[in-house]
Amino acid sequence: METAPPVDGTEQDPRATTAAGPPAGRLAGPGVGPGPEDAAGSLAGFRIGVTSDRRSADLIDALERRGAEVLHAPVLKIAPVAEDAALQAETAALIAARPDVVLVTTAYGMRRWIDSAEAHGQGEDLTRTLERATILVRGPKARGAVRAAGFDDDGAGHDERTATMVDLALERGVAGRTVAVQLHGLGDAEEIARLEAAGARVLTVSPYRWVVPEGSEEKVARLIDAVCGGGLDLVTFTAAPAVDALLDAARQRGRYWDLVEAFQTHVVAATVGPVTAQPLQAVGIDPLVPERFRMGAMIRQVVEFLGGRGTRHCPTALGDLTIRGSVVALAGQARELGASQLALFRAIADARGAVLSRAELIAILPEGQADHALDMAVSRLRRALPDPRLVTTVVKRGYRLNV
Repeated sequence: METAPPVDGTEQDPRATTAAGPPAGRLAGPGVGPGPEDAAGSLAGFRIGVTSDRRSADLIDALERRGAEVLHAPVLKIAPVAEDAALQAETAALIAARPDVVLVTTAYGMRRWIDSAEAHGQGEDLTRTLERATILVRGPKARGAVRAAGFDDDGAGHDERTATMVDLALERGVAGRTVAVQLHGLGDAEEIARLEAAGARVLTVSPYRWVVPEGSEEKVARLIDAVCGGGLDLVTFTAAPAVDALLDAARQRGRYWDLVEAFQTHVVAATVGPVTAQPLQAVGIDPLVPERFRMGAMIRQVVEFLGGRGTRHCPTALGDLTIRGSVVALAGQARELGASQLALFRAIADARGAVLSRAELIAILPEGQADHALDMAVSRLRRALPDPRLVTTVVKRGYRLNV
């Protein structure tokens, strides 16, 4: 479901963190590329965060069937229809206004709107209102919902964007007419302004409102810590309000810039479409965006990206090394690393034989760790690797990959 909240891109990182390039660029470089085992579309070894509530079971099942380990932390859910008094009031106002044009943006929104009207005794009045109006839809899914409800539409945008649907309305003329817009989030202000500038009287109806799921605070905190600590390879977003909610939760925990930097550098954000991607892009994060704005297309893109560019290959003195998510493989031996071990080893592997100083590696450990903690962490890392000799000590300097 594509939704869009207000986007505030004005906040600046006090540490002057700069945005990285596209996710592919983070992993590009000599020796990095898809191996023959990647073609199967497996997500084995990868850890993925899921932020959605609606249809999360389908998404989680699809990822787990491909071998991924999933951390589910729904940051928002849609309020039940029976509890949405505001939607009832908006529908009453729209029925009274008798709009000339109705713009339908989402199939789910259309279905919830009809369900709400029926539940609150407004069904017949809303039906008469929609029957007399010119209905324009954003795309084929919205068209299907309109027709399933028993109405005919009068046109659709060719690229499933709200702006294109509004273009269609403006071409037909809206001056002096009442236009109702079924919102799909809070980011339609620009399109509403275009309609008003053309002389339309605009009414809006929001068939779904976002609320925080009960008991989600601890799950969201774990997700934030996992992103910041390198415990996840990718996080999926299916609604833009969920992006804002996660950023707000990180801000409340004092980890806002840690979260943004993690998404800019080593954790991939995957979105269901460009509207969901918008608040990420506003803070310098470059997410994956499928060409078709569907959950299935997002899943395919995740599989393609992680199975290819998300898998690292590099030669070592002990043989070819592969890092595939949390799994490190060498000479036919594979070991799964914990989050802190993986973050440490990825840094060493990314240096490709260059020495990483003790100070650089200590900075990767959880806050408050001292010099002795690094020695212990490296010792545990070596025991977890397929071959402890992969990490070489450089006396009085630090550690490096054995190349």
